[in-house]
Amino acid sequence: MESMESMETEKTERAEKAKIQRQETRNKKQRKRREKMEAFKVIEIKKSVYKDNDERASLLRKELEKEEIFLLNLMSSPGSGKTTTVLGTIEGLKGKTRMGVMEADIDSDVDAMSVAITNTKVIQLHTGGMCHIDAEMTKEGLRQLGTEDLDFVILENIGNLICTAGYDVGAAKNVMILSVPEGDDKPLKYPVMFEKVDCILVNKIDAMAFFDFNMEKLKMRVAALNPDAVIIPISAKTGEGMDAWTEWLLSAMEQWKQHIHS
Repeated sequence: MESMESMETEKTERAEKAKIQRQETRNKKQRKRREKMEAFKVIEIKKSVYKDNDERASLLRKELEKEEIFLLNLMSSPGSGKTTTVLGTIEGLKGKTRMGVMEADIDSDVDAMSVAITNTKVIQLHTGGMCHIDAEMTKEGLRQLGTEDLDFVILENIGNLICTAGYDVGAAKNVMILSVPEGDDKPLKYPVMFEKVDCILVNKIDAMAFFDFNMEKLKMRVAALNPDAVIIPISAKTGEGMDAWTEWLLSAMEQWKQHIHS
């Protein structure tokens, strides 16, 4: 009996020693990590790179206001239907604005070719691997596009919900497309994007019956992050809801014009 008790005591002591050794190992690793961090410069990106971009974006926004050019920043995940929505917007605003389009992508000119077929002024922007467009790229894109005869420009941003949310491009309005197949939980996963935008186009509602997408849950989740964001269900493919979208857009342009002239 005493032998069993002795074995249990030894087992407990070994477990306690092992626990102490593991803690000492963790403490050593943490000390080494702190020492390494002190050995090199840590750049606070949001206070340097982002701040510099914000200043440039603010200057660009003022320039566009002087020229009375309404810039729309259109963002989404890949495959959400951005280009189809742009084409539907061109059709819906025909004769109501003098429009131009900047198609941004890492590579390829497929989207620009689709827009060019409509006889709309368009330029393709290649980022050379970068996952976002910043204010300086936008300014250069506008220069290359040529805006002398335009009063409305759409920037179809690169397809992702992370990088694009962090960079102000000097737009008058920021709009995102969320497609039904992506799910209604995206505001939980990408809050920065949903906090930033003025309008959310819920695209591919013609496929709603095939996906577990709850519009009321989406509205609730968006409202928690951005109560001022307008949600417009559309199908860029069938045209459903596109009138509501172009009406919102025209109203936003009119309010913007009143603001810059006040």
